[in-house]
Amino acid sequence: MYYFNMVFAVLSTFFFLVFFLFSLFEKEWRASLVSFLSITINLSFWIFLIKYSHIRSIFIFNIIIIIVVLFLSVLSFVKYFPAHPEKKTEKIKKYDERDHMFSRNNLNNHQNLRKKYYKKYPEKEKIDKKIGKFPNLGEKGSTFYDKYYSPVIDAAFSVLDRTGFLTDGSMAIKKQKTDPEKITEAIRFIAKYYGAVDIGITELKDFHFYSHHGRKSENWGKKVENTHKYGIAIIVKMDIDQIKHSPALPVLLESSKEYVESAKIAHIIAEYIRGFGFSARSHVDGNYDLLAVPLAADCGLGEVGRMGILIHKKLGPAVRISAVTTDIPLQTSVKQNFYIEEFCDICKKCALNCPTGSISEDGKSSNRGFEHWSVNQEKCYTFWRRSGTDCAFCIRVCPYTKKDTLLHNFVRFYISRNRINQRIALFFDDIFYGRKFKIKKKNPKITAY
Repeated sequence: MYYFNMVFAVLSTFFFLVFFLFSLFEKEWRASLVSFLSITINLSFWIFLIKYSHIRSIFIFNIIIIIVVLFLSVLSFVKYFPAHPEKKTEKIKKYDERDHMFSRNNLNNHQNLRKKYYKKYPEKEKIDKKIGKFPNLGEKGSTFYDKYYSPVIDAAFSVLDRTGFLTDGSMAIKKQKTDPEKITEAIRFIAKYYGAVDIGITELKDFHFYSHHGRKSENWGKKVENTHKYGIAIIVKMDIDQIKHSPALPVLLESSKEYVESAKIAHIIAEYIRGFGFSARSHVDGNYDLLAVPLAADCGLGEVGRMGILIHKKLGPAVRISAVTTDIPLQTSVKQNFYIEEFCDICKKCALNCPTGSISEDGKSSNRGFEHWSVNQEKCYTFWRRSGTDCAFCIRVCPYTKKDTLLHNFVRFYISRNRINQRIALFFDDIFYGRKFKIKKKNPKITAY
């Protein structure tokens, strides 16, 4: 018994010590304090058992503790989740881009389109008028406006918007014969060489695409046509240290920066493919023909979480996505189940902390022909306009928003094994990082990297 206690004491203390050091490095002060206290409590507990194990009641308690620890340790490596019913996608109704809040906001600049849309959806006009009274993102009058740094956002998105001509382009006259394995390997290299952290490829399905265009006035209301077979999802990561300032200005600075970075990668890959004589289109912020989140999920890069955005398998929701569609033969990625949805089902931190209650704490509802969590985009976007940023508080509080380190990757692996592990992981995440988070009231000092 003495040796068992010594082994458990050393291993558990080592774990808390590692956690303490990682937390200090990541500037997670609550986690640092709790892990430091855990080291003291943990050592005291095992020393107590060692010292008083000669007492019968303590001895029995000691045996029970060791059995429970051994049982949970073995159980933690057992992979079991109830089987998922296969998701049927044939009856999924496409999403109309005209219904997106950004598209509806753009109608203020096109009165003829505005009249046409609200004639069809009069119930949306009243709420959109209320939202329209607030400043646009990054404009003066919003909570987190800054005279010198807010205009950076408008500059970034204006430049991004002017890259629209790069989405489509001329193909080389002669089509070259390519090896799917080698061209796929080259595309992965290009993506990561230019800054992507992950990339996935899948065969396209109808529901990946919008039903009608809605962001650009020149093609507003036209049906989205697709002639491509393959979709490439490109992932870039956002700086978690900036996300921690959510919903203050740094989160929008970071978001706009990574949208620009992801667009750059998508444009280069599309142009690269066209050089082989195949058709390719890049899909970037403000110029998507498709829904990037379900595409990325089908590429095996993560799962759609309670907050309605992609939760990447390693980086959580702190990512931005661009895409390329093409007809060049490619090797598709293997879609995996990381059991993130199961964790979202019990976690609910994003819903609990959402400043507007836009994220539901309930289960999935059926919409557009399939079950999924829905976010109230009107409430969410209203807060964006008041704040002058894209909020991202749900990203901030998500337990998956942790850095890509050995420790956090071990926890992600642990979560992916079974539901008991998920309950235990959520319990400790609440203790070490908190359950309820305070919202920033003002911008931090913005400094150079």
